[in-house]
Amino acid sequence: MSAKPGVLNLITDVAGLRVGNAEDATRKTGVTVLLGDAPFTAGVHVMGGAPGTRETDLLAPDKTVEQVDALVLSGGSAFGLDAASGVADGLRAIGRGFAVGGQRVPIVPGAILFDLLNGGDKNWSDNPYKSLGRQALDRVSADFALGSTGAGTGATTANLKGGLGSASLVLPSGHTVGALVAVNALGSAVVGDGPHFWAAPFEIGEEFGGLGVAEAFPTVQIPRTKLAQHANTTIGIVATDAALTQAQCARLATVAHDGFARALVPSHTPMDGDLIFAAATGTVPAEPPVSDLLMIGHAAASCMARAIARAVFAAQPATNDALPCWSARQW
Repeated sequence: MSAKPGVLNLITDVAGLRVGNAEDATRKTGVTVLLGDAPFTAGVHVMGGAPGTRETDLLAPDKTVEQVDALVLSGGSAFGLDAASGVADGLRAIGRGFAVGGQRVPIVPGAILFDLLNGGDKNWSDNPYKSLGRQALDRVSADFALGSTGAGTGATTANLKGGLGSASLVLPSGHTVGALVAVNALGSAVVGDGPHFWAAPFEIGEEFGGLGVAEAFPTVQIPRTKLAQHANTTIGIVATDAALTQAQCARLATVAHDGFARALVPSHTPMDGDLIFAAATGTVPAEPPVSDLLMIGHAAASCMARAIARAVFAAQPATNDALPCWSARQW
């Protein structure tokens, strides 16, 4: 039996996880929230040279708090870190969070991407991201849209609009693995001028066009606008229903970065803040043997590559876009 996508082909095929998106079309930015029905174990690994994060230190295996309530991906560069505050407020209001005496403190790590120069109106007087975070939390669901939504609303790549992507696999071991990603890379998701995706060898069916592998791999041309320091970043989450420790989640996040390298060329550059969270719900209670852990990691990288291509494939045009969409190009 081979691995196949879950029913939705989304990260929410991992039981107990839901995703919410909120966006501001005028500002061309947004927020995506991954919420667990119950707290889940999480880890993180950063490979880009320009990351922006909140509460990632507590995900190290030697830290006291081993589980989190939600993970947040946001646009807005450093302003977007405030999105997690909106999520934390919403969770506290419903009694979620780490118990400290008579108080509840929601644990909500987050990461941001830079979308401040994408043609949207960023002339705000009050930071909008806390409100967007709360809106995204209020909209969590098992099913959600891809492309120009949530944290992927204003995302771009070297030559096309980026977006929000997701994919999943159900393994022969019975474990489910999924990926969620906001693609705002310095690099390109397509070979040359397209239309073929770098991730084509990992495509299942026609989830991003079914075009197959390009016949030639030309040199990637990066526009000067994308070479600005700190002006990019692809951020994502991989998840599984396996019972993993924090250390194993950190390893899962590390391995999943292979998906970035398979789908974006170049990736992990000094001008990207590439980061991946890993989440384990533990709803499949038995601890996986080493062979299953290996395959969960391999599946996470494959799901991430597919999710990246699906993000770009699903992006839709909007007013004042800085770059065209894959879907709008005349290939």
